[in-house]
Amino acid sequence: MDALTMQHMSAMPAPTWRWLRMNDTEIEVPEGLERMDGASVEAEDALLDTTESFEAAVAGLQERLDAARGGVQGSDDRACVRAAQRAREDVADLDTPALSRYQRRAALEEAAGDVTAAFETGIGADARAYLGFLAGSTITLATGAGEAKAATVRVEGATGGAAAASIDVVAAPGSTLDLAISLNAEDEDANAAEGTAAGGGCASADGGADAAEPTRARGLIGSALRVFAGANARVNVTVYITADSAFTVLDDAGYVLDEGARVTVRHVVLGGAHTYTGLAADLRGDTARMDIDTRYLASGSESRDFNYVIRQRGRRTISNMDANGVLTGSAKKVLRGTIDLVHGCKGSEGAENETVLLASRGVDNKTVPVILCDEDDVAGNHGATIGHVRPEQLFYLGCRGLSEEAAEALFTAAKLEDAALSAPDAEMRENVLRLGRALIDGFGDIEDEDFEEDAA
Repeated sequence: MDALTMQHMSAMPAPTWRWLRMNDTEIEVPEGLERMDGASVEAEDALLDTTESFEAAVAGLQERLDAARGGVQGSDDRACVRAAQRAREDVADLDTPALSRYQRRAALEEAAGDVTAAFETGIGADARAYLGFLAGSTITLATGAGEAKAATVRVEGATGGAAAASIDVVAAPGSTLDLAISLNAEDEDANAAEGTAAGGGCASADGGADAAEPTRARGLIGSALRVFAGANARVNVTVYITADSAFTVLDDAGYVLDEGARVTVRHVVLGGAHTYTGLAADLRGDTARMDIDTRYLASGSESRDFNYVIRQRGRRTISNMDANGVLTGSAKKVLRGTIDLVHGCKGSEGAENETVLLASRGVDNKTVPVILCDEDDVAGNHGATIGHVRPEQLFYLGCRGLSEEAAEALFTAAKLEDAALSAPDAEMRENVLRLGRALIDGFGDIEDEDFEEDAA
């Protein structure tokens, strides 16, 4: 395949200052990749043998929403809606405010109340279309009312190839689904020494040799996920990204939550030259809840890009974003987190928080937590804790025989060990251990049985 550049991906809903250079990002697909079939699914036949579809589930929600508001369109007479709907040449009404491009689009979207038209994913439509092309077909997992099911989807990449999975989830009312997604790829062409360098190593505190040249991807893997959580359904999604540093990784997702639905998402991003994680959620039903827990590690010259957007439209909805990461070497990371408290979501609460350890002086971290609000009876909180290891802490470790490089390896090992202990299955745990062996001398001495005992 030819080289491809996707522009304006992972865009913030409401742009901030351009000089920050984080309103969006560009995704470069390496040239010469061969499309591969690298996706597999492990699930009961009953989950896969279904006539349900994401589109049909959304259409059913739309019918209920229209019925609840009496099928009345255009009844919103707020000034911002009048401003958005008026013709550009109509400037006679001085009581109608001027709107930004974002405000106009948001007002029209709220007035229309169209769930399908408002659906979005975290990275964007172009990325979703590309991943769908790579996947070829969509895996549909659908639960029955009141059922409790589990499934695992794996995408295995190879150097010189591009592979992806396209997944639709339809969780019936009152059901529970646990979904684990593994995005894993090994650089088979690299020898052991090259693999250690490509993985980033444990760079010195000032960036070291790892800062000399950015990591270049030689393969791509990804997943495109759409989830519909029905009334009072429970959906738990865990994504493990454990690709070697020869790969670009795209993890794109979009969620729609009906009344009383509960969705928990856990992202564990440990490997990959360039990773792009995007999630957009539409909390359309009253009392819906979304919890996102992100854990990441970036070493060497790797880069991490996260974009989370939660639209809280239902009343008394709750959202929580929590991120915790470690950056070493000359790694770069961008996290955009947006909670949108839409008009009508009375009684809703949203919170986002991030903790970042900058284990080396050569890293580049950007974090922008955003709360958009068009409702008065709501609560929104955001914060970030970002910092280097304090000199007195390094002195303490040095007095016990640990150099700065060894201390950095200690922080890296802690993140990897935590991921291994909480891995959904033995295969994903082994993928984490493989990355650890490439990054840290002696990490491979830890046996899988030790992790299994601790996890139990």
